[in-house]
Amino acid sequence: MSLGQHLLELRNRFFIAAIALVVGMVIAFVITDPIIHWITEPIRQIAEERGDAALNFAAVTSAFDMRMRIAFTIGIFLSAPIWLWQIWAFIMPGLTRKEIRYTIGFVAAAVPLFFAGCYVGLLVVPHVIELMWGFTPEGGVNFYAANEYYDFVFKLMIVIGVSFVLPVFLVALNMAGIISGRGILKGWRVAVLVAATFAALATPAADVVSMLMLAGILVVLFFAAAGLSMLFDRRKAKRTAPLLPPEPAS
Repeated sequence: MSLGQHLLELRNRFFIAAIALVVGMVIAFVITDPIIHWITEPIRQIAEERGDAALNFAAVTSAFDMRMRIAFTIGIFLSAPIWLWQIWAFIMPGLTRKEIRYTIGFVAAAVPLFFAGCYVGLLVVPHVIELMWGFTPEGGVNFYAANEYYDFVFKLMIVIGVSFVLPVFLVALNMAGIISGRGILKGWRVAVLVAATFAALATPAADVVSMLMLAGILVVLFFAAAGLSMLFDRRKAKRTAPLLPPEPAS
């Protein structure tokens, strides 16, 4: 295909992906009420205990803006099968069979881990909000700005989701021959330190349980990536062993 044909195909696939996103946003906009009810559960729990917490919409358009942002986020996830396929169909003709297998394996591992990380983020969020509320002085009132509250929940979910996918990148680097499994394993001290630091930054300092839970999951994923990489290294060694010249007799 010529450059012009490639650009035309890219435009068509981008158009299909955009339509899928719009349809996903329309569907998501209809179900924003239960989503808002779900993510604001910690605020209601605080309000029931002390009655000094509420979701605040400061501007005239704040409620609509929040619903649109939620619709856009959920629409991306709902339309993911279509726009991911459009991306895959565009780049697949230029890949070899081996690269196609690697890409499918990477996506098959990364997508579930990402959603698992988002789920862990949802489990951590209520503890973070309740813990931060505990520092409110007597007589203080917690009015959570709707847009800032949503940004906090969404960004925490994304950050933890991406952190769950990082071990997959380590395996990908191993399969590309950039780093060995033993090389990954040798960095376990650094990995534990990074996991603990990230968990401490992603969760409040006083919430030790959430920090240990998140750090423990990240450490387990790191060792799983190291073990899988070492397994791949052994398979590579077995395949290349018959190709090596025999050692000269002494």
